[in-house]
Amino acid sequence: MKVIRDPIHGYIELDTLTLSLIDSPQIQRLRRISQLGLSNLVYPGANHTRFEHSLGVMHLASMLTEKIDSVTDEEKEELRVSALLHDVGHGPFSHVTEGITKYYTRQRHEDVRDILKKGELGDILKEHGLNPATIEDHIQGKTDLGKILNSEIDVDRMDYLVRDSHYTGVAFGLVDHVRLINEMKFYENKLVVTAGGVKAAESLLVSRFLMHPSVYYHHVSRIAETMFTRAVGDMIQKKSLNAFDLRKMDDSRLFEMIRNDDGYAGELAEKLDNRKLYKRALYVGFDEVGEGVLKHRKNIERVEAEIAEDVGIEPESILIDIPKDPEIAEMKALVKVNGRMLRLDEASHVVATLEQAHRDNWKMGVYTPKKYREEVSKAARKFFDVKRTTKQFRLSEIEG
Repeated sequence: MKVIRDPIHGYIELDTLTLSLIDSPQIQRLRRISQLGLSNLVYPGANHTRFEHSLGVMHLASMLTEKIDSVTDEEKEELRVSALLHDVGHGPFSHVTEGITKYYTRQRHEDVRDILKKGELGDILKEHGLNPATIEDHIQGKTDLGKILNSEIDVDRMDYLVRDSHYTGVAFGLVDHVRLINEMKFYENKLVVTAGGVKAAESLLVSRFLMHPSVYYHHVSRIAETMFTRAVGDMIQKKSLNAFDLRKMDDSRLFEMIRNDDGYAGELAEKLDNRKLYKRALYVGFDEVGEGVLKHRKNIERVEAEIAEDVGIEPESILIDIPKDPEIAEMKALVKVNGRMLRLDEASHVVATLEQAHRDNWKMGVYTPKKYREEVSKAARKFFDVKRTTKQFRLSEIEG
């Protein structure tokens, strides 16, 4: 048994099996995959990786299963391995490339069976009698045990909220994950939070709510990520890049390919390198454009071309970012209070009020070079029929 020092959880124990998995090329690649994509353009300290996050999730999963008597030693080992491997399917810059990978390959980052069956990982799992299909089911939360890794409230969320808060310096990740883990049990094959853990669960949701606009959806991060994904898409369309290779690549390799492009992708890479980002021509929420704007998510390039034609510029000078419909899955987590099974939003008034507040954080953006900002703003407001509203400042905006 060896131990490593983690800035979030202290000492993390590694046995022979986990050490051998860590030494595989597939896990070592995660050292070169940034956890928060391009957020270091906003928060210079946000350079942590999927590797350390994976170690943290493994540690928390082990803590939780040690508290549950019904979990066998064999199941504990399965879940420990699944936790360590849960992000092995991420492409460069983590969630930044996930959407484009799914679009071209139909694979999500949780779809890892092909990765687990091949190469050194496959050999190690086979040597220890571990089934790749079972490991993938745990990672996807399809099993009762897998709910510890992938459910409404899981150890994955606990680790990334605390870790992301630590490295960005944003003091919103004050999640009492130790308390929460101690108050989670299996009841009728369902993972539930007991009454003593409700306040800790509330802190997790409040933390995620505050981190969302300040870190995960900060407008500078969204602009940079939209520019980057458009560059990747351009490379794929020109057949300079095979989308199926993305999950084998790391951040630096993909970025270098884009830098070496002599066209649109290369131009975007140069802007990203020098932080000469597109600017916000339009940045509005549902109160100004209505939820019907979500229908444009499938036709973004057509909308960009239409606005560009109205302004008289090239379509490449306009980037539109329409995030998906916001939701808080954690609200559906099960809580056992006074012998009754309730949803978390039914057991907590705090959680019940977060749903609408979370929707208020949603923003769509239209981005363009600074010189076109005014004209693009007018054309975009006309296209999306933007309503004028009275500006109300939210706590997250004031503190962010």
